[in-house]
Amino acid sequence: MAALEQHSGVEFDDHFPSMMERMGAEGFIMELCNGFRMLMDGEKGLITFESLKRNSSLLGLNNMRDDELVCMLMEGDLDGDGAIKQMEFCILMIRLSSGLMIAPKQWMDYGC
Repeated sequence: MAALEQHSGVEFDDHFPSMMERMGAEGFIMELCNGFRMLMDGEKGLITFESLKRNSSLLGLNNMRDDELVCMLMEGDLDGDGAIKQMEFCILMIRLSSGLMIAPKQWMDYGC
């Protein structure tokens, strides 16, 4: 059973561990990269505030306020440039999954 997680007031089922088991580490990372591409600004190759706001409905987050979107962006922006790069996105998604953080070595050798 997937654990119920809560981040920024949004609750979701953590399906990442079962996805990792089913797809393998490389397939799972590729799926994360597909998610990144779905949310990114196509011209900049980054997830920006504008692209996150525009595409948040794809995640079922169409009722999020601007300040909540900014917090989501800041959570994943490791280098402080105001946007999320593909690797930052993958790190954020894995970090938010309590089930994956139990045994992270399994996927550490893969990159986006």
